[in-house]
Amino acid sequence: MKIYISLPVTLALVLRAYSRKSLTPFGIFAAVLTAAAHAVHPWSVFFALLVVFFLAGTAVTKVKHNVKSKLTLSSAGGSTAIPKPRNHVQVFANSIVASILVPLHAYFLYKEGRAEEQCWQNGARPRISDILVFGIVGNYAAVAADTFSSELGILSPKKPRLITAPWKFVPPGTNGAITSSGINAGLIGGFVISTTAALLLPFCTTGPNAWSFRQRADFSILMTFVGLFGSLLDSLLGALLQASVLDVRSGKIIEAEGGGKVPVQVSGSLHMNPEARLRARMGDGDGDKAVEHTVKAAGKHKGESRRVEVGRDVLSNNGVNLLMALTTSGVAIAGAAWAWDVPLSELWAQVRGIYQS
Repeated sequence: MKIYISLPVTLALVLRAYSRKSLTPFGIFAAVLTAAAHAVHPWSVFFALLVVFFLAGTAVTKVKHNVKSKLTLSSAGGSTAIPKPRNHVQVFANSIVASILVPLHAYFLYKEGRAEEQCWQNGARPRISDILVFGIVGNYAAVAADTFSSELGILSPKKPRLITAPWKFVPPGTNGAITSSGINAGLIGGFVISTTAALLLPFCTTGPNAWSFRQRADFSILMTFVGLFGSLLDSLLGALLQASVLDVRSGKIIEAEGGGKVPVQVSGSLHMNPEARLRARMGDGDGDKAVEHTVKAAGKHKGESRRVEVGRDVLSNNGVNLLMALTTSGVAIAGAAWAWDVPLSELWAQVRGIYQS
């Protein structure tokens, strides 16, 4: 992509993120690295997908917070009504797969002498590297669908159901919870990305490698459903590998800051329990032991304030997002390789050759 386009656009996005506090300082640094990885490609489409995902994701995130603050709690103790800036881990969780595939595809284009021709061939005479395009578009279709689904699905007036047990209703914000509204929102998110890709990809229009209008439309539809697949996969992984922590007193799901894990046991409980400290000071013996004994006794009497409602505490939200993006891109690449009769072993041999050379 031309630097006179990518550079000012990147600066504009950085200023926007800084002024609106949508990214932390480290998040901005990660976003700049991600933009640079996409800008090295001679095609503009992948940089455009990154920009569209960032802007659309920011927009839908702001829409739902006023309602969400009434449905969930923050692990930091603040309100969820105010959108928190995303950190570098969240940025990389959504974009690192594409940030690897985009320069890899650019490398193959330059190696094959096709960087200037701006022509993506269809399956008639496919190049091995061409199937990487499906993985890149599939990544952004999936993370966009997941963002739309999770951010807007929580606004559904209907009670969400657990994806692993559809007959079971769960509190809003539960990992693995799905609604019809969330699924539809996921389709919209995937459609936004797939349509952008279909409009900007340099499809070959002449010769044996040309794409017909119908084939381009089919590509857009396919990528939309790849995005929905990614969104549903994220829900499945969240239900199985991510702990949904419930605040017992309010019956609301607790969300972690920065896409991390929510502690089941409230940390710093001695600091947060002045009554226990007062009793400890009045009691005999070691103060710390007295505090510990008092807190345990209070917990025994009142019960735990948090419990894991669904899932296992294996991955954070960022971990689930990364695993989902990696799996969806892999499925998209494998599917394209099967449809175009391209041996994945040859692609893998070419990739290994880069690191061995």
